[in-house]
This record gives sequence, structure tokens and C-alpha cells, in this order.
Amino acid sequence: MGKVEVERKTTGWAARDPSGLLSPYTYTLRETGPEDVHIRIICCGICHTDLHQTKNDLGMSNYPMVPGHEVVGEVVEVGSNVSKFTAGEIVGVGCLVGCCGGCSPCERDLEQYCPKKIWSYNDVYIDGQPTQGGFARATVVHQKFVVKIPEGMAVEQAAPLLCAGVTVYSPLSHFGLKRPGLRGGILGLGGVGHMGVLIAKAMGHHVTVISSSNKKREEALQDLGADDYVIGSDQSRMNELADSMDYIIDTVPVHHALEPYLSLLRLDGKLILMGVISNPLQFLTPMIMLGRKVITGSFIGSMKETEEMLEFCKEKGLSSIIEVVKMDYVNTAFERLEKNDVRYRFVVDVEGSKLEA
Repeated sequence: MGKVEVERKTTGWAARDPSGLLSPYTYTLRETGPEDVHIRIICCGICHTDLHQTKNDLGMSNYPMVPGHEVVGEVVEVGSNVSKFTAGEIVGVGCLVGCCGGCSPCERDLEQYCPKKIWSYNDVYIDGQPTQGGFARATVVHQKFVVKIPEGMAVEQAAPLLCAGVTVYSPLSHFGLKRPGLRGGILGLGGVGHMGVLIAKAMGHHVTVISSSNKKREEALQDLGADDYVIGSDQSRMNELADSMDYIIDTVPVHHALEPYLSLLRLDGKLILMGVISNPLQFLTPMIMLGRKVITGSFIGSMKETEEMLEFCKEKGLSSIIEVVKMDYVNTAFERLEKNDVRYRFVVDVEGSKLEA
């Protein structure tokens, strides 16, 4: 199929200002170009980044803004040059919908590091139209940034994998940490952290959850299958775990000291930062030098890694802990997310919701 000549409208829930309050918003859907996939959205996960963006916490928000970048839906129509997808298939879209295609990261299939990457929402697409996210009836996305959802995987379970899942999988894969027998730590047990426990355990790792309180101990050990649980302020237990971990995935999105966690790493251990923090973090250089330790970061994942991760989760039968809500609950869900009152990911049932005013 070529471009559709009739202008199409769709309805989503958008923020209009930094209050972050979402309400119905009708806008023009992009035409389906030769490389595009038109998707009817079934569900969409809620990520902490959605909260930051709708409230302009990063100082770069444009309104009206339809958030949502853990999108699962059904293919309605494909462009004339699309051969990978057909109408009726269940597919997913994550954080990105475009890249330059010619820079070093793009040439290495690491489009998430492209300096000209295009975000799923709060950005401008190549045709000049603003991108809008998954809290809507439909979206049109370039085929490169669409992935097939493995057959048999529940759509609501697939949604969190498109951001939280690949965000954890990517560094474990890139840094050679997929092999069994490693000992890892997951710092912070939120949406990304809980996926970290599930994926690391599925890779055969001994996993310790590091938290600020005891309130998630039972869930971490019994529901998620973590091997150990330690409170970061418990100096006695932290001393016991010194020099014992091959890596720590740090998902904490607020300012915190790094030294206590660097002490847990063994020789050549890696502290992998994932939380978006606006204030500088500090550490003493001997903490790094005397163990040849590494402080590094990782950002979501490539499209290839997303496909690998989905197949891995299907093969291992991974099932995240989610709370499914309707669109009319989304503002309450955002309020609860801000208070860390969710176990562990909200997923909006877009298909089953009334989106119009």
C-alpha cells in the first residue's frame, strides 16, 4: 500500500502543561508511508520517564503531549516497502521511532545512541509532525522501530519488556554478563529493578536486591525469586557482602552515594547506572582504582537487542508483576507512580478504555 490520501484522526490522552494532568486529545495521525506500519494500540505500559516528561522535569517538554513508550498493538496497514509485517500481527514499539541511519552508532545497529534519534513522543518526526505516544487509539511508525511480539506472549506482559525489560537485558548482554554463575546486585526494586531480578535469575545468576527499607523483602525473595535482600544502611550486612558481586544494576532515579555499592563489587566488577539523575554523583577514586572497578551506564537497548530480549523472555517464560488499569485511571496511576505505589508496572488497557471525552 502507498500513502493514505484521506486525513485520519485519532484520540489519545495528552498533558497540556507541566501539571502533567492527562485528558482526551484528538489529533491527526501520520500518513502511512512506504516504510511505515499503522498500528491499532491494544495496551501501553507506564514508565517513570512518562512522569518526568509530562511534568517537564527535564525542561524540554512540548505540549500537548501524548506519553507512552511501551506500546503493543495490532498491525492495521503496512507501507509498500514493508515486508516484515502484515496486517493482523501483534507488534510492539518502544522508546524510539527514528534515527539518522548514517552515524557510527546507527551503522553498528545501536540506534539508541544516535545523536539524532527520534523519541516515541515529545519529539518531531522526519516529516515535521510531532511524535505522540501509546496512550492513544493508533500510531504510525517506521518499520525499523517495530518488533514482533512472540506468539503466545500476553500483550499486557509484553508491554513492560519494551522499555524496562530491554533496559536491563542490554547491559547484561553487552558487558558479557549473560553467562550463568555470576553474582549480581539490583539496586532499587521498581519497574526496571524487578525486571532486572527476573532476567538475571533467568540467566542463572545469584541475585541480591539492595533496597532502602525492608518493605519489599518478601516480594523480592518469594515473588521474584531473588536469592538475598539487603538494606543499604545495614552496615553489618553490607560488610558481609563486600567484594562479592560481579555487577550491580543501579536503577535509583534520585541522588545517592555510590561508595557503599562500589564496596560490594569484586575485582573488575561493574556498577551500571540506569537512573536519570540531574545532580552530579561523587565517589572516591581509590574505590575504583584498588579493584579495577568500572562505573558505566546503559541506555534502553537496540532494536536487535529488543528482539533478542523478547525471545529470551518467551523461552524462559518470564512474567512480570503488573497492574492493568483503564485510561480513566491514568492520572491516579501517575500519582501513585510518583509515590512508588505500584507493584511493579502499570499497563493501560487502551483497547478496553473509553478515550473520548
